[in-house]
Amino acid sequence: QVQLVESGGGLVQPGGSLRLSCAASGSIGSIDVMGWYRQAPGKERELVATISSGSSTNYADSMKGRSTISRDADKNAVYLQMNDLKPEDTAVYYCKMQKIRAPPFKAVSYWGQGTQVTVSS
Repeated sequence: QVQLVESGGGLVQPGGSLRLSCAASGSIGSIDVMGWYRQAPGKERELVATISSGSSTNYADSMKGRSTISRDADKNAVYLQMNDLKPEDTAVYYCKMQKIRAPPFKAVSYWGQGTQVTVSS
């Protein structure tokens, strides 16, 4: 059974930094896309950043210039370095790993349980 385990969340002051980690356990095989999403209270889950197997990255506009996503394919792990954190970054951050399939097959997605990030003075 595949499990994604996140770590690195916590309480940080505005302007501070955090590094989130996510590692997959179980027989997950190769992963095409890894990413981070977040969900604030009363809001929908939104994309933070993704990274492909070819290391192409994509960031939400709100996180560009303040965050860096990276991956370790050998460890099936993905990381998110966040700097200059703001109170509006407060949310539960979720890790996602996705295996892309050619049509008609759908992609297979795995989600972590989430880690809380709170930015407050």
